[in-house]
Amino acid sequence: MELFFLGTGSGVPSKERNVSSLVLRMLEERGTTWVFDCGEGTQHQILNTTIRPRRIEVIFITHLHGDHIYGLPGLLSSRSFQGGESPVTVYGPRGLKEYIDISLRLSGTHLRYPLYVEEVEEGLLFEDEQFIVEAVSLKHGLESYGYILKEKDKLGELQPEKLKALGIKPGPIYQKIKNQSQTRLSDGRVIQRDEVIGPPKKGRKIAILGDTRYISALKEPIYGADVLVHEGTFASDETQMAYDYYHSTVKQAATLAKDAEVKELILTHISSRYQGESIRQLEEEAREVFENTKIAHDFFQYQIKRN
Repeated sequence: MELFFLGTGSGVPSKERNVSSLVLRMLEERGTTWVFDCGEGTQHQILNTTIRPRRIEVIFITHLHGDHIYGLPGLLSSRSFQGGESPVTVYGPRGLKEYIDISLRLSGTHLRYPLYVEEVEEGLLFEDEQFIVEAVSLKHGLESYGYILKEKDKLGELQPEKLKALGIKPGPIYQKIKNQSQTRLSDGRVIQRDEVIGPPKKGRKIAILGDTRYISALKEPIYGADVLVHEGTFASDETQMAYDYYHSTVKQAATLAKDAEVKELILTHISSRYQGESIRQLEEEAREVFENTKIAHDFFQYQIKRN
């Protein structure tokens, strides 16, 4: 499981940073990728990576400001020409379906795959055998959301030494025992899976927040996350400006990370006023509050490891 940052700037593109887009690659887990926001130029950024649009399964839009959605119609259209045939679901605030429908209709775009648009509210978005995904409301002047992904725990490893101690020789029966809650052997014995496997592998938790003012109450839904992706639009001495423009400072993001006891904070959505040495200063400001902080740059990759 890997986070791949395609755009880490705010408002408008700059020479150093494109506007917002983030990909979560889960090639081993489910053979697909999930996209979070799709600012202008996202598909151009993809051309510089090994990301394959045909693998996109879900797109999450945090809010409808242009620097988060202007690249969406183009990406959806290009996916048709790049061999994408599997369904795509797009989640986002009210108005997203109208924006997509109008963009595709007026441009004469006909997709070769099923497209579903789900306009969200705070709470559970979906759950499958692998993940639970929830939306949390943010404060950004217009409707804005963060998305919390919870990977379900996996079965522990089969313990061959326990099976051998029971006189069960290695073979296909081992996989059968792992796949079933209980297995009846040819000699009539019943093997309970729970007695021959190790502890479960704890699932990972990821919190990816959209543009927002500082909200201390977010520490509850994101608590203990393996990684928190949070905007850091302004330096710590710009608290009033951050508030006025419905954004956060790097220190505020770090405070939330500390209070929520997350394992890692990655800052993104950096204002173009900060470049070069000033980026390092932003990172140091955040680390004074929460040491495990990184500021993402375009094409930054982060592996989310299991505990």
